Amino acid sequence: MQLISPETIYRGDSAWEKALPQISKLTKIPLILGRSSHTLKLRNKIIRDLKNKNLNPCSANLYFDCCYEDISRIKNLILNNNHDSVIAAGGGKVLDTGKYIADCLNIPCITVPLSASTCAGWTALSNIYTKNGQFIKDVALSSCPKILVYDHEFIQTAPSRTLASGIADALAKWYESSITSSTIDDGLVQQAIQISRVLRDQLLINGEKAFKGEFVNNPSWRNTVDACGLTAGLVGGIGGEKCRTAAAHAIHNAITQIITPNKFLHGEIVGVGLLLQLRLEEIKNNNKLADQSTKQLLLLMKQLNLPTTIAQLGINVFEDNNLEKIADFTCRDKSEIHFLPFEIHKQDIVEVIANFEQQKIKI
Repeated sequence: MQLISPETIYRGDSAWEKALPQISKLTKIPLILGRSSHTLKLRNKIIRDLKNKNLNPCSANLYFDCCYEDISRIKNLILNNNHDSVIAAGGGKVLDTGKYIADCLNIPCITVPLSASTCAGWTALSNIYTKNGQFIKDVALSSCPKILVYDHEFIQTAPSRTLASGIADALAKWYESSITSSTIDDGLVQQAIQISRVLRDQLLINGEKAFKGEFVNNPSWRNTVDACGLTAGLVGGIGGEKCRTAAAHAIHNAITQIITPNKFLHGEIVGVGLLLQLRLEEIKNNNKLADQSTKQLLLLMKQLNLPTTIAQLGINVFEDNNLEKIADFTCRDKSEIHFLPFEIHKQDIVEVIANFEQQKIKI
């Protein structure tokens, strides 16, 4: 089954206002799901606008990431109050939670991304974590969201850090799918990979201008946020599971197993994983272009103030057996690392990360 896209997508300025008539036909008692105090003002606006459409919305906040404790609590809240839809308004973890709960209860999900940090508002997939933020697994859902509202005015209110994170996560579509799926002769998969290549090029060209520029009259900003939140989702929708994640996301999932005082965004960790994946390609697959790709990617990441080492994520891999923990989780049986077209073993990860952290790559 090909789950390509949400049924309806509203994007651009005033997308929320344009979506309201259809939303009011779809639901009468929606639950507005959010989390961050930073987005509370926007979520209050959403509730006011829904009430003005004679709907009866209620709100609920997540306490943690997309975890089973929050999922169970919110599911019970929906069932006890007869909510007929979930409107998930926030970042990737909020969107993933809303999609998962709606799928479990067979009610519509409306996603309203409040940043460009991921393409979670688009996809039929939820990533499940522990309440401490440790990755557990991803879950394929039965459908993409019913409605996706990608309002540029909402996204403008997000911290610039979320856009940088979204750029890193979107770039992974090319670096991962091009190596895992390049030998597949399925036309749709090939087209998805080509879209991811154009996506990469646009982000390399426009990423810094979008990050450092103004919102108004800035085509680079508009194109970049659409690339992160929409095009990245389209690549996965067209390519399906054959446009797989690979080492970058496998390493991300492993790094989340180390609990640190400071929280880092999904794409910030994925970006470090991309640099490590390229080093693996260079060493294990004799990829002569990997070093050039690394320097190109590093330059952009520095322009976006993204972390470029695990140490910059607040983790010393040479303490507390952290390197072993990361390598073990990266190479577990069901890890995405095994989608690479060459064998990877635990010792490969140990050596690559140790060398990477000790000998910082120079531009």
